[in-house]
Amino acid sequence: MDQSKENAEFPSCDAYFEAIQSKKKLPLSLQESLTAAFAQIPVSSFPEVPTGRVIEIPGDTSVLEAVRILSEHNIRAAPVLNPEPGALADWQGRYLGVIDYSAIILWVLENAELASIALSAGSATAAGVGMGAVGAVGVAALGAIGPAAVAGLTAAAVGAAVAGGLTAEKGVAKDGLAAADHLGEDFYKILLEQEPFKSTTVHSIVESYRWSPFVPITLDSSMLTVLLLLSKYRLRNVPVIEPDKPVIKNFITQTGVVKGLQQCKGRDWFDYISALPLSDLGLPFMSIDEVITVKSDDLILEAFKCMKDNKIGGVPVVEGPQRKLVGSVSIRDIRFLLLRPDLFSNFRQLTVIEFMKTLGSTLPDSGNDCLVKPPPTCAPDTSLGSVIDSIASRITHRIYVVDGDLEVVGVVTLRDVISCFIHEPPGYCDIYLASANIGEAGGRSQISGES
Repeated sequence: MDQSKENAEFPSCDAYFEAIQSKKKLPLSLQESLTAAFAQIPVSSFPEVPTGRVIEIPGDTSVLEAVRILSEHNIRAAPVLNPEPGALADWQGRYLGVIDYSAIILWVLENAELASIALSAGSATAAGVGMGAVGAVGVAALGAIGPAAVAGLTAAAVGAAVAGGLTAEKGVAKDGLAAADHLGEDFYKILLEQEPFKSTTVHSIVESYRWSPFVPITLDSSMLTVLLLLSKYRLRNVPVIEPDKPVIKNFITQTGVVKGLQQCKGRDWFDYISALPLSDLGLPFMSIDEVITVKSDDLILEAFKCMKDNKIGGVPVVEGPQRKLVGSVSIRDIRFLLLRPDLFSNFRQLTVIEFMKTLGSTLPDSGNDCLVKPPPTCAPDTSLGSVIDSIASRITHRIYVVDGDLEVVGVVTLRDVISCFIHEPPGYCDIYLASANIGEAGGRSQISGES
């Protein structure tokens, strides 16, 4: 299956959303009233991004430069502009998708594998293989589907690997962690300084590693649609465009919505819902056995792979058989490995706790308190309002539910918080998304205003 299509389609989220809705101890009349109210609020009323301008990244930007841009602006994702001259004037021609840290992690792990296979073939063999000697057949033999293969790895690197008999079955295991270890100290040199990896562009990343659909909505859409996309459908962000202009005017994120809800203090409906304990709202959604954690002595690359495999944005770091919480790692922390490789020359043996301590001692202004301080936590009987205050006041997408001994017993995400305030009208998403043709063209469909 084509990876971009597989990653871009909407997942089936009915089970999650139905479970959350069924556990909420809220009067149905209140839920229906709130839903009707959100359906009447236009997207145009939502506050603009803090800078007043959405940061966009040209598709021909290198991966490393894109990481720098995301880091400098302290954002997790950005729309990608089509660099091709003569592109269509509509939004589908102007934008390729969204680049975020999750896509970059996929790229790092897969291309560590490809680079390792190529390096294993030996420079002498590589020198004897000309450009295009292998082509698509060689790529298929290696199982290479990433952007590096498209960008030029089919020339010398993959060519050398195939010529040397290093097929997917005989060569390095198809696992980014094992491959990174195989590369040893050459990992950064190859990935960041050597071709074709060095020249891999954001364009190829977006095409091959799209984590979720690129779904712009128009200014005249309703906030109910946005809330459902950010909760039920797990989108982390929703680009907003003008009805007749292919330009992104706003970028609504889960964080922005939760901060907006926080500002509703004093309104009866918000005060009523926010005063309820988490258990009355069906939270935490996952049971203690379902919470995904990493141990403090696990390798940091294993933590990133865990996030990649489970499509989650962060994991709690625990110690001991009781899973005592000692920290957390976010998917955006991959930027430190790419931007400051001098700090992590021994990254192959770098554990999660060493990673956090190194950043805490050398990058005190990193902007991520969770790396050097305990992450935000709450008790199982904490009110939703307290959770919202804690999440909104820090750069985090989740709060961990712990018992008296700091054992992790659950997690509450931004998605969970948003789900507490909305109720889906019967068939709303099925009818609406079908009318917007979501899922076609890799999920790059526009959601326009309701009639």
